[in-house]
Amino acid sequence: MKTFTAAITALLASTATAFAPAATTQASSQMCATPERMWDSMVDKTERSKAVPFLPRPINLDGSMVGDFGFDPFYLSSIPKNFAGFIQPPQWEEVEGISTLYWMREAELKHGRVAMMAWTGWLAADGAFGPTPLRFPGSIYSVENIPDSFSAHDTMVQQGSMGFMLTAAFLIEISCGAVLVQVAKGESDREAGDFKLDPLRFLVDKTKEEVDLMKLKELQNGRLAMLAFSGVATQAALEGGNHAFPYF
Repeated sequence: MKTFTAAITALLASTATAFAPAATTQASSQMCATPERMWDSMVDKTERSKAVPFLPRPINLDGSMVGDFGFDPFYLSSIPKNFAGFIQPPQWEEVEGISTLYWMREAELKHGRVAMMAWTGWLAADGAFGPTPLRFPGSIYSVENIPDSFSAHDTMVQQGSMGFMLTAAFLIEISCGAVLVQVAKGESDREAGDFKLDPLRFLVDKTKEEVDLMKLKELQNGRLAMLAFSGVATQAALEGGNHAFPYF
């Protein structure tokens, strides 16, 4: 009986050993079949970001665009997406589309320009640039009714003035969106953020280097203005803070 039990045990052990290599080979095959990571197509592993040297360079930030310093630590510019669907439903018609980098440069310029006007307007209405606060004509916009920029939003909502401003903003957005539809269709090779608006003729008879320098100045001032407006609005809103200029 003992001999029979030993024989059965040896048989089971040899059977398990025989199948061991096959299991290892199968696991190895599964590892080799792992799909390529999206990360590999989002970065250039051979270069480092100029702005964040310990990170690989985002694949789309190759320095060819004005103001491109390689700063994109979350690699948002590398996400493959067609942004044309934000301005018209995909079921309307097939379009070439708007790339991620184009859409983000358009958004950066728009936010930067709005922030430059917003920061200037916030401080001007609080009298930062002269002895008299800069206000629209009319008693409803006077310092007595709207003491400071921080209080302007709630007061204008109560007065009904905010509706006019939102209507004006809506019309501007519709007008700006029309050219993006042309870009999405491939009917325009317009550069992101370019509305051909140069009433003071800063770019007339300028070389490409001079034009690029002006574009860089606009970008850098816009980026600074976004930080500045966030800072002044936050400082004015702090509990126990001062709503009036200089907000300390």
